[in-house]
Amino acid sequence: MLEMLQWLGFGLAQSMTPLNFLLILIGLIVGLVAGALPGVTMVMAVILMLPFTYTMDTTSAILLMTACYHGGVYGGSITAILFNIPGDPMNVPTLWDGYPMARKGLAAKALGIATVSAVIGGLLSAVVLSFLSPPFATVALSFSSPEFFAIVFFGLTSVTVLGTSSIRGALISLFLGLILATTGIDDISGAERFTFGSPILRDGIDFLTVMIGVYAMGEVLDRLELRFPVESVQSMGKASAALPGVREVFSWWAPMTRSFVIGTIIGAIPGAGATVAAFVSYGIEKQYSKKGKLMGTGVAEGIVAPNCAANAATGGAMIPLLTLGIPGSGAAAVMMGAFLLHGIQPGPQIFHTNPEMVYTIFAAQYVGNILMLFVGLASIRLFVKVLQLPEAVIAAFIMVFCFIGAYALRSNMSDVYIMAGAGVVGYFMRKFDYPIAPLVLGLILGPLAERNFMTSMISYSNDWTIFFTRPVSGFMMLLSFAALMLPLWRSFTDYRSTKGEPTAP
Repeated sequence: MLEMLQWLGFGLAQSMTPLNFLLILIGLIVGLVAGALPGVTMVMAVILMLPFTYTMDTTSAILLMTACYHGGVYGGSITAILFNIPGDPMNVPTLWDGYPMARKGLAAKALGIATVSAVIGGLLSAVVLSFLSPPFATVALSFSSPEFFAIVFFGLTSVTVLGTSSIRGALISLFLGLILATTGIDDISGAERFTFGSPILRDGIDFLTVMIGVYAMGEVLDRLELRFPVESVQSMGKASAALPGVREVFSWWAPMTRSFVIGTIIGAIPGAGATVAAFVSYGIEKQYSKKGKLMGTGVAEGIVAPNCAANAATGGAMIPLLTLGIPGSGAAAVMMGAFLLHGIQPGPQIFHTNPEMVYTIFAAQYVGNILMLFVGLASIRLFVKVLQLPEAVIAAFIMVFCFIGAYALRSNMSDVYIMAGAGVVGYFMRKFDYPIAPLVLGLILGPLAERNFMTSMISYSNDWTIFFTRPVSGFMMLLSFAALMLPLWRSFTDYRSTKGEPTAP
């Protein structure tokens, strides 16, 4: 332990050198801007950083890319809260409470909550990364496709608490998302599904395209029908930029603890990532927290849980990369490429051959997360100023970004058409009170669930009991069925309580 602390001290000194500190700051800003722009994903930002690292030493290159990773995960929450546009899939749960809070004139407070919870989640995961990497990665490596399917299936069961009007509407929305997610070429069989002979649909429907359409464009169409009433976006910009107080932060200790644990564990599982962590964390918080019934209306816990989990997953994803040479996320896979480009193979031996580099990366996690607090606060003031423009002007810019973002995803006009269609669908879903969140949930988690389910069936000779006989997957499936039965239990108890009440004469 003493030797580990000494190495951390050395790493902290290295990460605070002028060059490395500047690289961390640049990475955070680039990641934040990329995360906030629709169509420019966090992974894309990390990839764009890779060519700039060719002439750097390995440590500086990884510091730049990890800072960009952290900034990208946080950056998407800004546009999610202010404009109902999630920068990345992991930011979708943030907008469910962040945007309603912003509509109440608490935009700066919502962004402050997102910033603090992101920083705390990142710092806590940095502690785990520093001290528990080897044993943690060993446990995560024991997970196979049945465990992955069980975790994603548990995330899908959160549909039972995402339906604001009825479970029936939530299930219809979820299955629509699952159908859209299966459109295109099947990964395993290679067969075309739901393409109807259209070349536009053969490449599949990108979930980011649909997200931009149903949330951003659908919201603009809905507000346009109301002719941008007096209760406009301008009221969102009147709040001063402010971080939550210490007492308020301590009042969130329970959701933060749950979300940090969930985010770190799921982040350490190769292939799971921050998106699954954010959705699972929000679903658990909605079901089991004291304010669960209020989530979705603009409560702090709905912002704290997904942000803390998503940023905790960034540290978790680095654990299998550094200790086993297995990237835990898309961004970590790009960093793996940076290591290999510089002639270093990540794995257990790296702690003995390059301890100074490893502990500098560990220390930079602390520096980057603390620095993100100040970068985030500065960005809050900038973005809140934008909200003082008339809503019609902001809506016009949002529409422009929707079309640019949809085209930028794959440089394909088909995505623009799909985005426009998704915007119309989002408008009618709002009009007829169908929840949008389950649709996006199905789009994002559906392919992960299908891929791991089919892989499990192929690997275990179509033995479906494998999901229940393995300890971890069995426990997760048990939690999933409990979550599915929860609405029925609540309906039954409500029915019994109302049945016992005397009827009015």
